[in-house]
Formats: sequence, C-alpha cells, structure tokens
Amino acid sequence: MTRLDFDALRDARATHPERIGEILAGRTRRELIRGDGRLFIVAADHRARGALGVRNDATAMANRYDLLEGLATALTRPGVDGVLGTPDIIDDLALLGLLDDKIVVGSMNRGGLWGSSFEMDDRYTAFDVDRIKRDRLDFAKNLLRINLEDAGSLATLEATALAVSEAAAAGLPIMLEPFMSIWADGRVKNDLSTDAVILSIAIAEGLGNSSAYSWLKLPVVADMERVMAATTLPTLLLGGDPVGDQTKTFESWGNALELPGVRGLVVGRSLLYPSDGNVEAAIDRAAALVHGA
Repeated sequence: MTRLDFDALRDARATHPERIGEILAGRTRRELIRGDGRLFIVAADHRARGALGVRNDATAMANRYDLLEGLATALTRPGVDGVLGTPDIIDDLALLGLLDDKIVVGSMNRGGLWGSSFEMDDRYTAFDVDRIKRDRLDFAKNLLRINLEDAGSLATLEATALAVSEAAAAGLPIMLEPFMSIWADGRVKNDLSTDAVILSIAIAEGLGNSSAYSWLKLPVVADMERVMAATTLPTLLLGGDPVGDQTKTFESWGNALELPGVRGLVVGRSLLYPSDGNVEAAIDRAAALVHGA
C-alpha cells in the first residue's frame, strides 16, 4: 500500500481547512476524453449512504484510513483515470495530493440511506453543481432509484431533473445511475433484469431540460447488447457489489466494454476490497480491460 501522511492530513483539517480550497483551485486538470477515449474511475461514495459492507463483512469500509490507503494505491496505478466521491473523500484526497491530472467526480445525492424507511427519497445532500464548478471538479454523479410503488421516488426524479438542467447550463458532464427498484422484506432491491435496466434508461435520459451533458452509469446484466441499443448517451459500466466469482465478473466487464457506446468502467468496493486483499492486482486487471494490456 502507498504510505500516506495522516498526521499532516489531520493537522490541516484542524488548523488550516482553507488549504482544501486552495489545493482544489490549483489542481492540475486534464481533458475528460483523451488517448483511447475510455475512462476507468474508482468509486468511493458508498459510506455517505450508510453502506459500509463488503461481501459478508458489514463494517468492511468503516476504517477510513484503510479506504484512503486503497484509494491512494488505485490512483497511483497506470490506467486509473480518476475517482468518484463525496466531498469528505475528495477533500481528503486533495490534502493527500492525489488528485492532480485525474478526473474528479462529485457524488451528489446520498440522502436515501441504506436500509432506512426513507431510502427511496434520495435527497441531494452532498455535492451540488455550484460547488462542483467552484472546486473545479470534472464530473457530477447521481443515483436514481425509481420505485413505481413508492411516492418518494417522485421527489428524487424532480431533484435529479433539476440537477441535470443545472449541469447542462454549467457545461458540466453528469453521470446518471438509474435503477428500477422495489421494496422486498423492508429493503430496497434493484431489479437487474434486462427489461428493467432498459426501462430505467428511458426514464433517466429524459430528465432535465437538456441531455447534452448527460452520461449513464449502468450495471452489467444479461443481454447487454439490447441494453446498449436503448441509448445514445455515453455510458460507463457499474462494477456492482462484489459477489460471486471474480473471474466471471471480470469476463462480463470485458465483454460489455466491447459494445458500442460503452466508454469505460466505474468500480469501487470489488477492487478496493478484493477477496484476496491484493488491491494493486485487482486495479491493474480492471485497467487492462478498459485501456488494454
């Protein structure tokens, strides 16, 4: 793992919080699309929605320092284009000097806490478009779970439409992560059938007063050819929860990455907390899928 100066990080947060804004203001940025035109983004916004579990460990992501070590390892590996996080994660990474020449994606709605009675009312409680632009970040991202039997979804749809409109007005790319969802045994469950993913695309891509800057972040499901035939928006693949055979997971990602319209991969827990503990190997394997060996 990469060695990080956590003493300096804690001291800066306590005595010089203005350093975060200064670092972000002076950060070296890169163009969104370059080289082979593909993106490999490491995601780290799970904690802010109360989702700390990985596989059978309900508190795997509870240790902040372990997470930052994993992110540092990922961001220093070749082929990793950027990171997706909530403000607390992005601020830590800025203080650790890990964001230069990286695509930085601000996660916007974290109000629908995992396992809560109000999970479908996924309010915008993290980044907003104004903050993303002020901090010179490169991309916005939101989660859009749509439950046809829960009125809380309407507020999320309306807020997401506003975010898409604001992003388009600001010339800011925005990544929509849609799901058709249901309540099952008191929990929200996403429908990963092909038809459900296609329906979620149809709803999501029509939100806002312009789709000019809209992207999609989609799960890899059965019959991805039909899924990608449902949209013209640039699409990044969602890595998903780290369950099952990892070899088969990588194979499914590789197959989907070959489809027209797919621009890359956004993965978090399955690479930052691989079953064998080797973050470097997991990151390098995914980077090879996205950018080639």
